Amino acid sequence: MSIRLIVGLGNPGPEYEQTRHNAGFWLVDNLAGPVRLAREARFNALAGKTSIAGSEVWLLEPQTYMNRSGQSVGALARFYKITPDEVLVVHDELDLPPGAAKIKKGGSSGGHNGLKDITAALGTQDYWRLRLGIGHPRTLGLQQPVADFVLHRPRKEEQVLINEALDKSLNVIPLLVQGKFEQAMMELHTGK
Repeated sequence: MSIRLIVGLGNPGPEYEQTRHNAGFWLVDNLAGPVRLAREARFNALAGKTSIAGSEVWLLEPQTYMNRSGQSVGALARFYKITPDEVLVVHDELDLPPGAAKIKKGGSSGGHNGLKDITAALGTQDYWRLRLGIGHPRTLGLQQPVADFVLHRPRKEEQVLINEALDKSLNVIPLLVQGKFEQAMMELHTGK
């Protein structure tokens, strides 16, 4: 088993581009590199194919708002017969500090509306997640409500840490595509 679809979560539109909630888009944009993601009306998303570690992989950025991300993911996965355990969803994670990144398979949505909708669309929680830490307003000493926090830009020092987590994550994507999940988790989680 390997990853055939990498989904970056975020909200469409220039007003959201630099917000914490778009961390998933940031990773997919970096992964796409010279591959231009094209608008795919049938998936209501930006999508494109790229080669990673010698395998063809779909990249997807739903162009629905976050809470309807499952529409795009479900449509592309059904069309190309991609099973849930071949899907990697990259998203912002409040429960991890900026600079942290973790891979896991399955589990609850943790209140993340994008994950809730994807779980409903795929009919299971058993897909891979790459969780990019953005911190929580309370642990960062901020009084902002969560909904407001995720829709704002990270502070400069947080952005530096998030960028480091993106770089570390990009380094293990080839392992995930090859189905080397344990090795990818070890490298990302321990830095070894």
